[in-house]
Amino acid sequence: MGIGSAFKRIRDQLVIDQVQRIVLPVFPDTPVCRQRIKFSGRVQHVGFRLEVYELANRLGLTGWCENLENGDVLAEFQGTREKIDFLASFLESLVRIKIRNKIVEEISVIPDETEFIRRA
Repeated sequence: MGIGSAFKRIRDQLVIDQVQRIVLPVFPDTPVCRQRIKFSGRVQHVGFRLEVYELANRLGLTGWCENLENGDVLAEFQGTREKIDFLASFLESLVRIKIRNKIVEEISVIPDETEFIRRA
């Protein structure tokens, strides 16, 4: 195992542990919406997609996230607006991640979607 893969494994475990320690607020029971968000900045090679995946699952959101070739990350989140806003605000508060721009688009809800996935 190289030093790079060892560092990635340690970083990934720290990300997972950090997400598990978050004290989630009580969210109101509001209608489900879906947002496509493109994150730009320092969002690749910093555990961003893992952080999104772990927190989306803790929040009960569905959807997906993936790296784009230009260095951005594209994601779709489905759940209550309050939970999606919480996730985005949390990501913006992280020091190792630097979101310089966030483009949010409201899109149609996908009925029967049941999980959040990380795409390659």
